[in-house]
This record gives sequence, structure tokens and C-alpha cells, in this order.
Amino acid sequence: MTIRTNTKLAGPDDAVVDPGQLRKATLASSVGSALEYYDFYIYGLASALIFGPLFFKPLGDTGALIASFATYGVGFAARPFGGIIFGYIGDRFGRKMVLLLTIGMMGLASFAIGLLPTFEQAGMLGAVLLVTLRIVQGLGAGAEQAGATTLISEVAPRRRRGFFASLPFVGIQLGTLLGAGTFALIALADKAVLESWLWRVPFLASVILIVVAVFIRLKLKETPVFQELEKHKNVVKNPVGELWKHSKKNVLVGIGLRMGENGNSSIYSALLIAFLSAKEGIFPGDKFIGPVGLLIAAGFAAVMVITFGALSDRFGRVPVYRYGALFQALIALPAFYLVTLGNPTLVWVVMVVGIALGVQSMLGPQCPLLPELFGARYRFTGVAMSREISAVIAGGLVPLIGASLLAATGFSWLVLAVYSLVLALISFAATFFTPETAGRDLLAMEDAR
Repeated sequence: MTIRTNTKLAGPDDAVVDPGQLRKATLASSVGSALEYYDFYIYGLASALIFGPLFFKPLGDTGALIASFATYGVGFAARPFGGIIFGYIGDRFGRKMVLLLTIGMMGLASFAIGLLPTFEQAGMLGAVLLVTLRIVQGLGAGAEQAGATTLISEVAPRRRRGFFASLPFVGIQLGTLLGAGTFALIALADKAVLESWLWRVPFLASVILIVVAVFIRLKLKETPVFQELEKHKNVVKNPVGELWKHSKKNVLVGIGLRMGENGNSSIYSALLIAFLSAKEGIFPGDKFIGPVGLLIAAGFAAVMVITFGALSDRFGRVPVYRYGALFQALIALPAFYLVTLGNPTLVWVVMVVGIALGVQSMLGPQCPLLPELFGARYRFTGVAMSREISAVIAGGLVPLIGASLLAATGFSWLVLAVYSLVLALISFAATFFTPETAGRDLLAMEDAR
């Protein structure tokens, strides 16, 4: 295997894939994804349902909800900085090291949130510590998914890269199932018990995933691509500088592609939950319907993300992504109108269709596409920056801006519908600037064009 400086496809690399390494990489990436999205969903759900009265009580119901979502957004604001820091480490010193560091940071921060004092116990100190730990979570998350995506793409067989690169993202659905399932169960408890101590349990339980993930990742080998870079002394000393010098277009393409997927994920998993359960919402005070809907949707999504990843191997990354974004745009208005009818079953159907079909039809091909967009020397940084800049713009700001718009419009369902539509159309447009990357040689130094 030699380093190539053109985009000519590699030889029959399916024959030289190490099955043991592929299994370990898939498992290590999946467990990490599970922890990240377990943290993501329990924090999102807690922001929508719990954190407002616990940490921001003096602000009133609406003000506390907006402040709660602001802390949610702070974690996303930290993610690009994590992407820069750990992208540098990943491209300079290897993918494995980053995956160990990020899992530790995210997990320990989540565990510590479960120990925080509330406003009743320590005034605003609890809110300050909550924001601090959310920043730590964001720094770790800023490279976790980029690392998982890069790792599995560089290990997987070329012709089935879409299928294998999407497998770790089943961990996302596992994390969602764990997070949403936990909240669905604790929401059945008495409100006083829930707000006194029971809300802490999901955060403290993350320590189990930390131990499992670290144990698995310690057994990982470095990817063949990075080993080749080291062997031929092609490891870049300044990956961020090289990225901005050669890859501005592809970073912008990656950001555009992520808007519809990541933004709609936040709409369905956080903003919609608040819309349902708020005092002015469809089911005032209900803390059960939203998490149950997420639980059901995650089960379907675990299957669909792999399905769409495999479809991108057969039909190409761009066509699958384009039609997925178009589908998400087309369902936006009717889906959120159906939510307003006040039928829990319809709410769950909307969440399943939006998350399992709309979001996953973009996430499936995205898993291999982002690593394939960038050259070998700064791939980790390229994937991290594409993912995390878009995470701030789409995922992080969606709940904050959305909650403010809901408050300003008397909780109009059109806020969710138009927001979802616009984000999906941005991704749809971005596909027309995206090169087809299926089957690309990941040892190539230059970007896909």
C-alpha cells in the first residue's frame, strides 16, 4: 500500500481489510457515539423539561426555558474549538489518541452534571457550573463524531464504506434509546421526586458507558491511512492551516450538507419536546409523550441509518442525500400541522417519519461522504470543522432561537415547520455543489473535486 497523490481509485482493498480491526473500530466508534448521543439527548431533554425550574427559577417559566436552551447552545458553541484542538491532535498524532481523550472528557462532564447543586441549594452557582461542564462536553463532542467517522472510513472496505461507516451511528440511536427511555421512565415519577434527585440518575449512569468505551478503545490499532502517512513522513504539521489553504470550498459544502440533518435532529429531539410540554404547548406539563416518541423513532432510525448508508454505496452519496433533504423539506409543513391536532399517536408518527426517514436519509450517506471529501493529511480536521461549525449554526442555535420565536409567536407551530423547511432546503441546495465521492481512495492527498 503506497501513498497516492491523485484521485485514482485504490486497488482491490476489500481483500486486504483486517476483519479484526474492522470489528474493533466499529465497536469502539459505536460505543463512543452511544455515549455522545446519550449525553446529547439527556441534556436536550433535561433542557426542555427539567433544567429551567431547577437552575433558572427566578426568570419565570418562559425565561427559564430560554436560559436552559442557552446552556444547551453553549455546548455547541464550544464544539468548533474542540474540533480545532482535537482535529490537530488526530491529524498530527493519530486517530486513536483523540478517541480516548474525547470519550473521557464527555463522560466525566456528564457524570459531574449529576452532582450539581440546584438554584434552591446554591443560587446561581449551579447554573455557572452547569455552563462550565456543558463547555467541557462540547469540547469533547467537537471531535468524537469526527473521530468515529474518520476511523471507520479509513478501516472499512472501499466498496462497502457507506454501510460500514454508518454502523457506528447505530450507536447514536442506542444513545437516543437509552437517553429517551430513561427520561420516559423517570417522567412517570412524582414531580417532587423528579426535581429533587431522580433527574440526576441519567447523568450519573453515564459512567458505565465511559468505562466500557475506554476499555474497548485501548485495544484499537491506528488506522492504515495514518500508518501510511507516518511511514512516508507525510504527517502534516499544521492541519488547520493546510485545511484553510486547500479546502475552504469542501468545508463550506460539508457545513451546508449538515444544516438539514443536524438542524432537524435538534428540532425533533429538543424544540418539539418543549413545544409539546410547555405551558402554552399541545400537552401542557406532559413529560412523557415527547421522550416516548424519541424512543420509538430511535428504534426505527437504528435500522434506517444503515439502510441509507448502504444505498449510498449502490446509488452514490449525492443522490441519496439530495432526495433525503428534499423529503425532509416536503414533510415540514404537514408534519408539524399534524402535531397540533393533539393526538399522541400522530405525534409519534411524525417523530418517526422526521427522524427515521428524514434525518437518517441524510445522515446515512453523510457518514462516508464527509471523510471522502478531504485529503488524507488533514481529513480529521476537515471532518471536525465541517461537522462542528454546522453544529453551532444548526444544532446549537435551533433550540435557543426556536424557543425565542415560539415565545414571540404565542407558540405557533409554523415556527417549527418553517425552520425545518429552510434547513432542509439549505442541504438540498448544497448537494448541487457536492462532488460524488463513493469509492474514493482515502490515501489520496488532495480533496475530492
